Amino acid sequence: MARFLRRRLLAVVPLLLLVTSMVFSLVLLLPGDPAVALVGMEDASEEKLNAIRERLGLNRPIIVQYGSWLGRMARGDLGVSLRTGQPVTEAIRDRAPVTLGLALAATAFGLLVGVPLAVVAAHRRGSLVDAAASGLAAFGVAVPNFWLGSMFVLVLALHLRWLPATGYVSPFESGGDAFRHLLLPTLTLGASAVAEVTRQLRSSLGEVLAADYVKTARAKGLAEARVVGKHAMRPALIPVVTVAGLTVSRLVSNTVVVESIFALPGLGRLNLEAVLTRDFPMLQGAVLVTVLAVIVVNVLSDLLYGFIDPRIRYG
Repeated sequence: MARFLRRRLLAVVPLLLLVTSMVFSLVLLLPGDPAVALVGMEDASEEKLNAIRERLGLNRPIIVQYGSWLGRMARGDLGVSLRTGQPVTEAIRDRAPVTLGLALAATAFGLLVGVPLAVVAAHRRGSLVDAAASGLAAFGVAVPNFWLGSMFVLVLALHLRWLPATGYVSPFESGGDAFRHLLLPTLTLGASAVAEVTRQLRSSLGEVLAADYVKTARAKGLAEARVVGKHAMRPALIPVVTVAGLTVSRLVSNTVVVESIFALPGLGRLNLEAVLTRDFPMLQGAVLVTVLAVIVVNVLSDLLYGFIDPRIRYG
């Protein structure tokens, strides 16, 4: 297992270098001048702009700027926000728990609903339950997050007044209020997770249930729950782990939309604010942390492959 882990971690190193170079290039790809965004168009005299570029190091060669930024990043220094003057690391530390909690809640919702639904649908193929599960999965994949979130706000929050439409409450302040404020964003973000888990697990589990060794287990008189839970579920989870890793990555990216709809102070909204205000250090730091989170999820998915199927670990 240790050798398997070392191989996976070594494969991440070149990926990190590629990611950091792409994140840094955001300064070049986005329109606008950070110096102009900092002082404003009305006060943007050439002397003042040059002084700001000198202070920020924007007049140095790109490769020198990248090397300097990479060195600071390795020390945990992501710079200072051009808009607020707040250290980027501090802003990300304050906002990351919101996005992380939302992504984990949506993933848990996807697994808790999608796995039982897929098991029932795979076990009763061609039935009304199977058709309903397939239709629900197709709806979850097709519907956009912004539309679903808007409908939840319109119906459940504004019309029925069951839940708050916007805002965020820390679970350390009030667990009940935190749950009520996070429920609609979780349902909005988790709908696609339910759909993906249901589709993939239904397909893979249906193939495993038709395998010869499963038929043999049934012929021995084992209970159906034992056949599915012990003999069929574990090999069927391999494609589900792949989809779960991709789904978590997609959920992290979709938080930009969901956090904007429900006014959640997370990394997604921080990214959007940084783009609108041309706050390049904040944008670089927030995007970098988001990408690193996706890489960590993919590494954990690889490790989970080896735990589920030892042939992958020792191959």
